[in-house]
Amino acid sequence: MKNFKLNTGFFTLSVWVLCVWTCRPLLAQTPKQYNISDYGAVSDAHTVNTKIIQKVIDKAHENGGGTVVVPRGKFLTGSLEMKSNVTLHLQEGAFLLGNTDPFDYKEVAMPGHPVSPKQDDNSAMALLVAYRADNIAVTGPGTIDGQGTALALNIDSLYHLGLIKDPNYATWGNRPNEKVRPKLFRFSLCNHVTIQDATLKNAACWGLSFELCTHLKLNKLFVTNRAYWNNDGMDITDCKNVQITDCDINSADDGICLKSYFPGNSNDSIYIANCTVRSGASAVKFGTASYGGFKNVTINHIKIFDTYRSAIAIESVDGGDIENIKVTNIVAKNTGNAIFIRLGNRIKQTPGKVENIYLGNINVQIPFGRPDIAYDLRAEEPAYHNPFASSITGIPGYAVKNVTLENVTITYPGRASKGQAYFPLSRLEQFPEKINNYPEFSMFGEMPAWGFYLRHVDDIKMKNITLKLDNTDFRPPFIFDDVKNIELTKIVVPAPDQPDQIILRNSQNFSIKESGTLIGKQMP
Repeated sequence: MKNFKLNTGFFTLSVWVLCVWTCRPLLAQTPKQYNISDYGAVSDAHTVNTKIIQKVIDKAHENGGGTVVVPRGKFLTGSLEMKSNVTLHLQEGAFLLGNTDPFDYKEVAMPGHPVSPKQDDNSAMALLVAYRADNIAVTGPGTIDGQGTALALNIDSLYHLGLIKDPNYATWGNRPNEKVRPKLFRFSLCNHVTIQDATLKNAACWGLSFELCTHLKLNKLFVTNRAYWNNDGMDITDCKNVQITDCDINSADDGICLKSYFPGNSNDSIYIANCTVRSGASAVKFGTASYGGFKNVTINHIKIFDTYRSAIAIESVDGGDIENIKVTNIVAKNTGNAIFIRLGNRIKQTPGKVENIYLGNINVQIPFGRPDIAYDLRAEEPAYHNPFASSITGIPGYAVKNVTLENVTITYPGRASKGQAYFPLSRLEQFPEKINNYPEFSMFGEMPAWGFYLRHVDDIKMKNITLKLDNTDFRPPFIFDDVKNIELTKIVVPAPDQPDQIILRNSQNFSIKESGTLIGKQMP
């Protein structure tokens, strides 16, 4: 028994020693906390704390990482640069307020950063900046408020005094260009980034901007960006392995916008799900900048409301490729347009491609009036128009390819008037191409169809499509112009017995199944 007890004791001691030794790295990984108040930050909403908070972030980084804590209170600051292995945590009741002094914002040096062909927007300044920082996070439940209205108006005043240069100043709108207005976030070439739980609002420009980042996670965020013009909610540029989940976005410009500014790069492996979007422009958008591309994007369970432009906009106009896109379970109410897919050629070089697109379980309600009528900031509107159809369009010689729409219901307002604007079917060959134009659902002007207009498309499948009208519309629900391989199944429209419900022009390989009396009519 003695030997047995001795061996047991030795075994227990050995296990204890082994546990202490192997658990030491785990214990060492517990992040140290740095409360900014302990370092002299003042929470009176007036004292500028930029230098103090930056020193705390630097200290946490230099010590191997940690959590910089913003406690309850209102802390005023200008640009802060995040560093590797640092988490910025906003406690309940904590407010990080953006300074309204434009000179408290700086462009962080980014040596080795690629240069985009597009130089007229995309501000390099932000309240929170990061460059080549890895393992960084911003967590809630507090608030970051950029105080963008006051900041933008101060920039405008300083421009007119000659103290700020702005060669792209928008004289038509009396507002400074995006490049001189700070964003809320600008994170570039960062890896393993988490933004979670916080309330983020009121940038002078775009809201959350991430470019060339990998392993990016945005979760349970409340984003309100309606303080000034060009107020996108989130902009994801040429990033890989991105998750955007359970976010609530209310933006004056595009809600969730995927961009590609850098040729040879792309957004790849993007997952967006369970979000709510209210937008003064488009709710979920690919483009407008589209120099690289977008591939392997999954979007699921998005609620959209009071949105002026498109529920879903997929655009390549700068040579980028869009491929392997799946969008499902979209519910949009009071939204100006349902679906806009566009391949154009704004750069006047070789166009990109748009192919392998699936949209399923889409339900959109389009009003007769402006969806943004109650907004303080309203989008620029075409002078007059009848309700716009959804559209899928390429350009001559470059077709949008392999698109499937399944289980789609769109309710249109009707009430189109020939007196308001009229594009007759006899002149379809004159319908404008606008190959080099900015892409937008209203770009073609008056539409000859009220439901769907498709041109320069190859391989389109439309299954279980229901189009509804609140009032009558003199236009046909479907027009296919230079479309090949059209497969329609279970198509439901008002008054299916009326002639000319489906118009075909220069189109080939058309089939329709299980759609009652609907037939296609060929136009010369």
